[in-house]
Parts: sequence; structure tokens; C-alpha cells
Amino acid sequence: MSPVLGEEKLKQLLQERELKVYWGTATTGKPHVAYFVPMSKIADFLKAGCEVTILFADLHAYLDNMKAPWELLELRVQYYEQVIKAMLESIGVPLEKLRFVKGTDYQLSREYTLDVYRLSSMVTEHDAKKAGAEVVKQVDHPLLSGLLYPGLQALDEEYLKVDAQFGGVDQRKIFTLAEKYLPSLGYTKRIHMMNPMVPGLTGTKMSSSEEESKIDLLDKKDDVKKKLKKAFCEPGNIQNNGILSFVKHVLFPLSSEFVIKRDPKWGGDKVYTSYEEVEKDFAEEVVHFCNCMKHYSYQAYPEPTKNKFAAKGNPKNATEEDDVVPSRLDLRVGKVISVEKHPDADSLYLEKIDVGEEQPRTVVSGLVAYVSQEELQDRLVILLCNLKPQKMRGIESQAMLLCASVEGDPRRVEPLNAPEGSAPGDRVYVEGFESGKPDDELKPKKKVFEKLQVDLKISDECIAQWKEKDLMTKLGKITCKTLKGGNIS
Repeated sequence: MSPVLGEEKLKQLLQERELKVYWGTATTGKPHVAYFVPMSKIADFLKAGCEVTILFADLHAYLDNMKAPWELLELRVQYYEQVIKAMLESIGVPLEKLRFVKGTDYQLSREYTLDVYRLSSMVTEHDAKKAGAEVVKQVDHPLLSGLLYPGLQALDEEYLKVDAQFGGVDQRKIFTLAEKYLPSLGYTKRIHMMNPMVPGLTGTKMSSSEEESKIDLLDKKDDVKKKLKKAFCEPGNIQNNGILSFVKHVLFPLSSEFVIKRDPKWGGDKVYTSYEEVEKDFAEEVVHFCNCMKHYSYQAYPEPTKNKFAAKGNPKNATEEDDVVPSRLDLRVGKVISVEKHPDADSLYLEKIDVGEEQPRTVVSGLVAYVSQEELQDRLVILLCNLKPQKMRGIESQAMLLCASVEGDPRRVEPLNAPEGSAPGDRVYVEGFESGKPDDELKPKKKVFEKLQVDLKISDECIAQWKEKDLMTKLGKITCKTLKGGNIS
């Protein structure tokens, strides 16, 4: 069962009348196959007798760091409307039972605008930023527009006159903001229902802005093949597996069975009638199917939506190795707020380091022989924050402290230095790779950091570099004190 906020209220309302619910989509990147997850839920709502509104949130698309330029808003809405309607028709949803609304049809009205001002006088910057953290594009210098986004989504519930809003679990913080602040404006707190998010083909969230993570509805056959061949689908691994999630959340809700095509010498075709059977066999490595699902992916999106708004395919010829770029590393400035000897290892420090989160991270480092506790205390350092946490002598280290070292001389090690004036949590990036988004967690078997580390060096000017491109924050370059020509680890 999908998560629901306000379940008791939902049960009470259904005893009195049919539910009025809306689902909204910001008209940014091209819709992809994961959109079939909410589409199948919309079909369920209609079968249950609900009144369903679909909102094409064009103004939201503009506010989200201008993912949709103002001059393209109308064209984006037309494209989305044709694609969404085609998807719904392909799974047998009667369009006459749906209400389609464009955001700017009411969001530019005097009443709505006044409510935006009223809401902005109540919502703190902290709450607005927190609410949009998983939805609005995160950048070092966010625009005010991105902070308005969650509030507008909350107001839409009132102006669309619905009982409930439906969206992905990544919307939960926006839903929580709506529940907190709408009553302050004199409006009713709504019910919120959520569907799971389908991991992308690369193992992270399937996103319109990450080309290799998704299958577009209008991808050519060859493009689909390339993406599936590069998909993360490690035998036996059922975590963050985009292929398995696609089967679970898209194929099975739309079809009664799933077929793996196999050579007769391997037992012939395998037919599954439940997802649980598929997951069990995959976990036990009874069956591998990374390259066998393309037939179903073609069925999962409608071909008739070819129109003048469809962008031409832009297949990427990059290999998997080309995807190993420094923007995948979550590098941040940290401030050491406490440092002590590891209780079970005199050669290790146990540090608490502020990286701009609610709680400091625990870091275990081998700096005892090189830097005194006094030197580390309150020092600004550079941390790699998205390695998988690992225990070091019984204590979990939640990040890696980056240092410069000299090959062949184990006595010379120095922590990297952040620019003067830096604050905990400031993003560190490689010059030219500012716009990329870090992985949520680097998978150990992919060895992303290890592949990038080969080219991490200290220049003759003591500047940290990757392939001779400087490591930087918004305030300047990352450096070390003396180790010219050293390595970084």
C-alpha cells in the first residue's frame, strides 16, 4: 500500500461522497516511462469513482531554476498534454472522466497572487528550502523562485478545490508544508497520497534531466537498446535496481504476466505471473534479464504521440566509462568540531565534522602521525560524503577526509584546505563540472572514486586538481600547504 497522510480523514470522507483528487506535473524535461506509475494509479482512482484533475504546472516549471524558459511554457504544456493523454489512452483510461488544467490559467490571478504573498509572510526560508529539497533543483546559489515553488504547490490544493493531492514519495516534504501552512491561511488541510519512485537505469532516481537514467516515451529502438545494455542490473542485487523496479511498478500493473526469453538449452522461456516470483529468482540468480525486457518497454509507451513538439532523438554514444565524472562525487567543506583518539586504535582519530547537515558526521582518519589534535580542532577540511559508510575498528566512518600525500614518503601527509571564509556544507567541485549532481551513494563495486582518484593531484602551486582542472568552492580554490606534485586520497 502506498503511503497516505491523513488516512483516517480519507476513510471518513469516502463514507460520505466520492473523493476529489489531483495529480500535477511540472512541464520540464520530456516525460519518461516511469510516468506510467502515476498513470496506473490515476486509472485506479477513476475506477473507484474519484473525480480526478491533472494539472500541467507550467509556472512551477519556470520557477524551478527556469528548467522551462518562459517563451517555451506554452509549447511544453502542449507537448505534455499530448504525451500524457496518449499514455492514459494506451492503458484504457477514458479521458472524458478527467479534468485537465494549466497552472497559469489561475496562478496569475489577483486572488492567487495575494495568497502567495500571504503565505510568503509565514513560511520561513528554512521550511521552504527543506520542503523542496527532493523536488526543486539544488544549486549553490538558489534563486528565490525555487523557494516559492513548494508554497505554490500547497496553494494549488485550495484553488483546484480538491480533497487530496497525489504524487511521488519525493513530494512528502511539500505535502507536509501544505498541511502545516494551509490552515494558517484559513484553508482546509488536505489528504496526501504517494506512489513509489522508480529508480533510474543507473540505479538512482529516474529523472527527466538525466538522459542515461531514463527511457523516453519517444526513444528510438536503438536508443532503448543502448540504455538497457548500460543499465545497472547486477546479478542478485535487488536494491536500487531500475530494471527490477520497472518490472514491478510499470509492467505488472499494466500486464498480467512477464516473460523472460531464453534459449531452450537454458530451460526455454520463463513466464511469471507475480513480481514476487521475479524478484526471488533474480535474487537467487536463477534468471538474468537485463537485455530481455526491451520488448516490454516498447509496449509500455504509446507510439502514436509523434507530433511537431517531439524533440528529435539525441542518442549518446558515451560508454559506461565516460560516465565516471567528478560531479558524481559529493565533496563538501567540513569543520572539525571535535577530535579524539579512537578508543580501540591509537593510530586513528575519531572526529565529529560539521558538513552543513542537522547532525555532524563521524569520521575515522589515520592522521594521528601527521597532525595534532589541536591543529585539527575547528579546522576547515574537505570531505567525500557519498562513500558507503564503513566500520573502522568497530566505529562507522560516515565520510572520507581528503588529504595530500607524497608517494614513497609515508611521513608526509596534509589535509586539504578550504578557501578562507568557507562554511560547513559548501560544495566542492571540479572546474567545468559545476552543474552535475552527485550520486546519492557511490557503489563500491563500481569503484567510481578509485577511477577518478588516479587523476587527482596537487599542482606545483599547491592547488588540488583533477586532470589539471582546479578543485574549487564558490570562494576559491582547494589547496594544501606544502606538498607540490602530491597525490590526493
